[in-house]
Formats: sequence, structure tokens, C-alpha cells
Amino acid sequence: MMDDIGKVRAFYEDGGEVGRLERGLGKVEAYRTKELLLRFLQPGMAICDIGGGCGYYADWLASLGHPVTMIELSAKAVAYASAHQSAPYTALAGDARHLPLQSLVADAVLLMGPLYHLQEKEGRMRALAEAARILRPDGLLFAAGISKFSSATWALSVYGLKNDYIDDPVYMGMLWEELHTGIHNKPDTYNCLCDAFFHTPEGFREEIVEAGFQVDSLYAVEGCVWLAPALEEKWEEPACQERLLKLVRMTEQEPSLLGLSPHFLAVAHKPCNK
Repeated sequence: MMDDIGKVRAFYEDGGEVGRLERGLGKVEAYRTKELLLRFLQPGMAICDIGGGCGYYADWLASLGHPVTMIELSAKAVAYASAHQSAPYTALAGDARHLPLQSLVADAVLLMGPLYHLQEKEGRMRALAEAARILRPDGLLFAAGISKFSSATWALSVYGLKNDYIDDPVYMGMLWEELHTGIHNKPDTYNCLCDAFFHTPEGFREEIVEAGFQVDSLYAVEGCVWLAPALEEKWEEPACQERLLKLVRMTEQEPSLLGLSPHFLAVAHKPCNK
């Protein structure tokens, strides 16, 4: 029987991340994630992208002049990233819980996947401890979480329009587990994200603080705008895109709306005395 990490590795070995951030809602996620990162990164920062998938953010950051090291669980994803670089960076295979890196080598660390692909809290805390180990004092942590409400709100947004998944007992069973425990187990009959752990914004912040980081801000990534029925079409119209971005920016730190965003991004730093 394949363990949780084996399932994650297999998902990315099969190319599950290739092109995801260049289509559909992934375009909004990518744009907003870059926008948020640029608010805090300084020129020339040494960055470690942990769980970097096919190298989307690593390549972009390297193109901005940052020395980048990407660590990814899937050897095939690492090979893909290495073969599709527009700017040079180091791509290595490795586990977020046991990084093949020396201590105190990074000014910033990205954890864009590990904290929602590790279903057990012990694994997530280990990944955060490793991020802290390689960060220099006062270094920045950018950590992404997936809302535990994301599957349910998405299914409701298309209920009766594109599908009736809510009428399927299998899908409803998946939602029950997510909403009660945060555990997401992918049903065999659905082409969705592989097994994961979905957080509340409050729970996500608490875990990062428990790991010894100081959380400076928690931001909605896609925010509430993903609910727009014709989002992909409107996103391609510059004036409409700017209005959508204005709306998400105005609400990006509204506590009552954070859980509505499919992804949220924590910006934290390692205290100087750690």
C-alpha cells in the first residue's frame, strides 16, 4: 500500500503540476503569489524553494537575479525543471522534512506545497523546523496553505451549472472528511488534487507560530474573486483583470474572508535569537 508521501510523489511524477499555473484559476494564483512575494523580497536574496514542483517560481525568481535552490520530492519534476530553465538555478530532489542543505544558507524560504501535502502534523512541523534551520536570522518564510472549505465552496459554485458532484455520495464523503478533520483523500473516481491536509487560516497561523516563526501577515491569494462565473474569460481582459485584482487586494487580509480563498499565504520571519 502506498503511503501518503508516495502518493504525492506519484502525483508529481505523473506531471500533475506541469502547466497548472498557466491555465484557469492557476493564472490568478500565480499572479497573486508573485505580487505578494515582490512586496517583501529584496534584490539578490538567496532563496530556497522547497517543494518547488516543476520550477515555476524558482525559474521566475532566478530570472529576477536571485540565487535560487529548488528542492522537490519528485525526481521527474526536478528533471523537468532543470530542462526548462530560462535562468540558471539549482534543482535537487529531496524531502521537505530532511533537506539536503547546510544550515543558515537562505535569506528566504518558499514552502508552497509541503504544508498541505503532509497530512500528519508531525511532518508539517518537521518541514517548518527544516525551513527554520536553513534560514538565516530574520530570514523570510513564505508558506502556502489550502483552505479546508475550498472543495465545498468550489462544488457549490458550479452546482447545477457544470456538474452535480454534491449529489454524489463519494464526493460528499470527501467533503465530510475535509470539513471535520482537514484531511483530503482523493477519491479514485475524481481527477483532483492528490491527498493533502487543508487548514483553516487560524490553524495555519498557529502551526507556523508553534514552529518558532513570527507571522507578520496572512494573505488571501485568489481571495473571493474566484467565484466569478466567467473568471477565465474576464481575466484575459485587462480592464476586468485590474478590477478583479483591486477587489482581491481590498479584501486580502479580511479575517472573515480568508477561508473563502482557495489558497492563503503566510509571510513570516525567523526571529534573530533563533
